[in-house]
Amino acid sequence: MNKASRGNFFEDFVVGQKLVHAVPHTITEGNTALYISLTIDRHPLFCDAEFARGLGFQRELVHDLLVFHTVFGKSVSDISLNAVANLGYADLRFLQPVYVGDTLRAESEVIGKRENSNGKSGIVYVQTKGYNQNDEQVLQFYRWVMVHKSNTATKTGDNHVPDLPAAVSVDQLVVPEDLDLSRFDASRTGGRWAFEDYQVRERIHHLVGMTIEESDHMSATRLYQNTAKPHFDLHLVKQTGGERRLVYGGHIISLAYSHAFNGLENALHLLAWNSGTHSNPSYAGDTIYAFSDVLETAELPGRNDLGALRLRMIGVKNHNPAESDIDIKIEQNGKSKYHPNVVLDLDYWVAVPKKSVIGG
Repeated sequence: MNKASRGNFFEDFVVGQKLVHAVPHTITEGNTALYISLTIDRHPLFCDAEFARGLGFQRELVHDLLVFHTVFGKSVSDISLNAVANLGYADLRFLQPVYVGDTLRAESEVIGKRENSNGKSGIVYVQTKGYNQNDEQVLQFYRWVMVHKSNTATKTGDNHVPDLPAAVSVDQLVVPEDLDLSRFDASRTGGRWAFEDYQVRERIHHLVGMTIEESDHMSATRLYQNTAKPHFDLHLVKQTGGERRLVYGGHIISLAYSHAFNGLENALHLLAWNSGTHSNPSYAGDTIYAFSDVLETAELPGRNDLGALRLRMIGVKNHNPAESDIDIKIEQNGKSKYHPNVVLDLDYWVAVPKKSVIGG
């Protein structure tokens, strides 16, 4: 009997099933340095220890997205090892700062599954929670993933689609208790825009692009210990009708958020994602650009120095939207669908200091 695990296929999942994911991961200095190297992220809360201490933290924090990717990566071997693609997210909340030396683990619950009409795959819906070494919850999110079936000849009849939250309400947003803006220094961010400067329906073009190298996305996915086959196994990809290894969608999120620093320099900390869609695939050689639309501005309960911006960040491949507009969605055969160059649609909340802190 072969002792190696083949991972779960669509038929193996059961609604209500709880999965405790193996191999917790201790975040090291090397992890954080490699993350910044692969994404060129410049948010100082995650790379400037003195800036972070000035805001009341022990030292620089582990990047919010590195926390997400690490927890996500823990879940892959049980949930998406046999995935066709990860499709989207809902109700993702960052609940606790993470530092170098913290050990992260993950647990998931299957909350729905629906067989696709082609009989070859199905959609599995899960809620995943991440914890540190003190069993404090640091992260939670819903996601749904298309998973291959092991037996395409047999219909399962599964058709349970869960009712997921449309958005994270302001009163559910968690601001780190230690965050103290009395010593905020805008010279460390290089930004001059405060919370009050952003207006609903404003569009921010982040201008820069980054071409994905094969080595970049492969290194990033290895960093997160994400073992999903479409990112690594070219032989398998070709057997299933593809031609190239798929870039992990989380890497696209990281690149787009890194671009978003230009125009949102004083954005401190990701608070939550309302929803997220990997709208089209990305491959090595694609160049990723991004722009953000301001959807909402909100006061944070108990804070007069900090506000929350709700932003819609759009990732675009091989087209610079700052040079010529692009429709996020288009009509095709009477149906609305994402423009083929749009690879990411992420609706999220971020914390931004007010003018009383930044000045101006």
